[in-house]
Amino acid sequence: MNIRFIVNPASGKNKANVQDKITCIKTVFPDAEVVLTQRPGHATELAREAAAHNAKAVIAVGGDGTLNEAARGLVHTLTPLGIIPSGSGNGFARELGMDLSFKKAVQQIRRMNVMACDVGHANNHLFLNVAGVGLEAEIAWQFMEHGKNGLRGKWPYFKLGAELLFSYQPLPFEMHVAEKKSYVCPLTLTFANGKQYGSNFKIAPQASLHDGLLDMVAVQNLPKWKLAVALPSFFMGQQPPLEVTQTTQINHVLLMREGTFPFHVDGEPHQAENSLEISVAHKALKILLPEQNNAR
Repeated sequence: MNIRFIVNPASGKNKANVQDKITCIKTVFPDAEVVLTQRPGHATELAREAAAHNAKAVIAVGGDGTLNEAARGLVHTLTPLGIIPSGSGNGFARELGMDLSFKKAVQQIRRMNVMACDVGHANNHLFLNVAGVGLEAEIAWQFMEHGKNGLRGKWPYFKLGAELLFSYQPLPFEMHVAEKKSYVCPLTLTFANGKQYGSNFKIAPQASLHDGLLDMVAVQNLPKWKLAVALPSFFMGQQPPLEVTQTTQINHVLLMREGTFPFHVDGEPHQAENSLEISVAHKALKILLPEQNNAR
């Protein structure tokens, strides 16, 4: 097998131009195989099948969710994973330096380097970019519910986040890191392999994709005006004031609290019961990135 492009026809705003995307891909890669996902989890099956047939590469065409699914099928294999961003936030694609223009991104795929990338795990759910609990997990959960009514995209996400910011009550956790126990109650707690959630909102500007560590970023539950003042620093790639965030590099952490609580992996919401275990697998996935990108 040469290259398999896995296209999520439901990702992004322009769902009607799937055939245009396929035509664009086949124009540049006439020998490539292009397949469409048909259901949740299908990208994992298609990627795993491609790796079993020694595909030269698998290219996920979609958002962070599509990329996450494809990665599940390629982790610990020799087949590298690339992405053509076609979602809303496109956090990981931005991290890799992929152009957000579909046609330009397809051209970029022609000249790529291979890099071994870390992957995170949250209760055995893989993540490439970020996972988290607290406000960001609640936003992901509510966004999923709103999405059932067709409300998707960048601005509905930010609008929902702004609304929840003023009503969300932080959850307390017992946290175990390196055999040390502490108690935390952050507004949100992020475990970052990449630097940003998406849309250039950089929650962990110093994070590296291949250092064997995750940046654990705790956003404190401060008065809302202080958070508003700090907000521009996240988009400018600067470290926010210390009173706003606290960052610790970890390779394993265990969070505990009674009952169920939401968490997310690459923006996809899940439920944990009583505990959430976060870990990182060092250089477990081969990824493609543009030649001009010297990813940290």
